[in-house]
Amino acid sequence: MPALKVNARGAAWVGALVLAVNACSPAAKPEAGAAHPTGSRLSILLVTLDTTRADSIGPEAKGIETKAFNALASRGRLFTRAYATVPETLPSHTSMMTGLYPAGHDIHENARTLGADHAVLAERLQGVGYRTAAFVSSFVLSRRFGLGRGFETYDDVTDTERSATQTTDRAIEYLLGDSTKPLFLWVHYFDAHAPYAPPEPFSSRFAKNPYLGEIAAVDEQLGRLIAAFERSAPGPEAILVVGDHGEGLGDHGESQHGILLYESTMRVPMVLVGPGVLPATSDLPVSTRRVFHTLLDLAGLDAADSLRAMRGREIVLGEAMKPFLEYGWQPQIMAVDNAHKAIAAGRTEVYDVVADPFETRDLAGDNLLSRPLRNALLDYPVPSPGLARASAALGEEDRKKLASLGYVSAGAAPVVRKDAPRPVDMSGLFEVIEKASGFFVRQEYARAIPPLEQILRADSRNLDATLRLATAHSALGHEAAAERMFERAKDISPQSADVRAYLALHRARGKRWEEAGPMLDRVLADFPDRLPALESLARIRERQARIPEAIVLYQRIYALRAPTGPELVALGRRAMDVENTSLAIQSFEAARTLQGKDFRNDLELGVLYLAARRFQEARVALDRVPADHPEYPMALFKRAQVSVLLREPDAASRISMARRKADATTRELIARERLFLQGVSR
Repeated sequence: MPALKVNARGAAWVGALVLAVNACSPAAKPEAGAAHPTGSRLSILLVTLDTTRADSIGPEAKGIETKAFNALASRGRLFTRAYATVPETLPSHTSMMTGLYPAGHDIHENARTLGADHAVLAERLQGVGYRTAAFVSSFVLSRRFGLGRGFETYDDVTDTERSATQTTDRAIEYLLGDSTKPLFLWVHYFDAHAPYAPPEPFSSRFAKNPYLGEIAAVDEQLGRLIAAFERSAPGPEAILVVGDHGEGLGDHGESQHGILLYESTMRVPMVLVGPGVLPATSDLPVSTRRVFHTLLDLAGLDAADSLRAMRGREIVLGEAMKPFLEYGWQPQIMAVDNAHKAIAAGRTEVYDVVADPFETRDLAGDNLLSRPLRNALLDYPVPSPGLARASAALGEEDRKKLASLGYVSAGAAPVVRKDAPRPVDMSGLFEVIEKASGFFVRQEYARAIPPLEQILRADSRNLDATLRLATAHSALGHEAAAERMFERAKDISPQSADVRAYLALHRARGKRWEEAGPMLDRVLADFPDRLPALESLARIRERQARIPEAIVLYQRIYALRAPTGPELVALGRRAMDVENTSLAIQSFEAARTLQGKDFRNDLELGVLYLAARRFQEARVALDRVPADHPEYPMALFKRAQVSVLLREPDAASRISMARRKADATTRELIARERLFLQGVSR
């Protein structure tokens, strides 16, 4: 088979590729809304099961009985050969919410942001009068990544994840609200994701297989959710439950997911219940991207490509581009046509997944690759590494959240290599890469060095591992080793902007930090939103006492990611230093909103309000300054000034208090204060 070519067509490629195979005559499409006998729109429940293998839930599961899912399967259509578009959470859900393959929506990995030009399902349903709500259980689906658009309620997590019980409780509480509008409710369960730690009684019951224990716990909550939905949702209802991807559990050398395209991570459970859906089992291959089309149909908007009226068959596609985009390994594309499945990754594997569901016998030599299957693989666009990795602007804490969930993205676009290794041939490195990445993001650099060196012994042209090893040595003060690794990185990719950026960050943390300023300026000219470069340059400008420039850089940083309370306080103080009163007030106010009772800067805020002649607000802020504040005498002095300016009846006593409690600084200020001697000049 001809080699796959890297191209930049992905953004323009709409991802349809239905490629219908007319094994039987085409059936007429149902009319939109035909299954709404009362004329009202259906209320719709979508449940997505993270990291759930098709063989771990439902009638085919062994060693576990999933009563809630089985009950749905008995009264709806069970799809036994549903395939995820990507074995990662965010891109897989993005396909469900847009109806596109990743080549159409451009999200190939976690921690990317969906472009505003792609309409999502909730926007369409909200536009025709649906009440829309989502309850997601992992930071991976945080609203910042773009799937929250169109949801009136988007209940995401502030930490890393929450249990199915917690998410179900919140969704049921929402369902208790009174409304006659049709409802679109999306609930996402994350429990089956590693590490597997099911609650009791499932922990004891599945002590030898905690993964199945997680599935059992989720199924119990699924039953609670469905009962509450059917009890509370207005009008007739429809329910669709689907997995976003599976879990390797050791199959083909993959313990978790995200790297390979075998059945264990790509085939997922899916069941549809609702008007016009007769109880049945379908063994035709279908893509989970058709969730989008099916829910549009259930809402009465558009019946095209809906799973309610599936009669023919299609070629189903999928991809796993993470190893390509992060390490420069072979890009991987999957195509399924009836019983046959092909995986293109340097060479093409072919399996009869009906007769051989564990894909133990590669049939590529038997010449079973049909022309439609071959064309589907060739036509699927491979993303360009430099264009496909537009990262969400994440701060250090957010990167650590993703790392704690096992999701750590590379920091550099790889070199595309003719002799790139096949991901499946590198399975011995999967756990090593995960370990090294976790140590690196947690800034445990000494622990990251051995696994990074192990990666480079097996894959010497891995640019990401090379740069991380250079950075680890740099952070530990190993100057010679860091310089040696940066030279190696430049040899691997002489024109790489990532190499220039990492080297500039290395210079910034060492004795040659002033050299880093011009280097970072050049990096930001090419990549204006590169957060580490912005943060490093801002610190350099502060060291150079170029505070106005540092402030501009910090404003750019906080436009890309949410600042913390302490960061806002620091920005407020910098703004005070350069007498930018309005920015200082804005920063301290935002910090107070974030920090609540932990806010300790009411004195600064009161002084700023006073300077801005916002006397009422100055009074309130200064009254909040506690008596044990180290600058309490200054607070009393400023509060006395405000009292005079507001003509408060107790102004004289406040002046007296300021004098009694004065320190060396305020004693002199009080003595010179004309307001206290002459009254208010207006």
